[in-house]
Amino acid sequence: MSGTEFVRRAKRYARKLGLPFRFDPGAGKGSHGRLHVGGRFTTVPRKELGKGLLAAMLKDLGIDGEAF
Repeated sequence: MSGTEFVRRAKRYARKLGLPFRFDPGAGKGSHGRLHVGGRFTTVPRKELGKGLLAAMLKDLGIDGEAF
């Protein structure tokens, strides 16, 4: 999964649960952006995400991998 796809899926997840969602592409360095879901945030790169990075980003946002 790419970072762009992760942002799309996170937006869909937040909308489904009625959580506030915001992606700020200017908040990160280079090709990174800051993703806010609810009261939590994570930094999202635009590259392909490996399993470990994906799991860490979901943990940062407090999202269960099965629900995502």
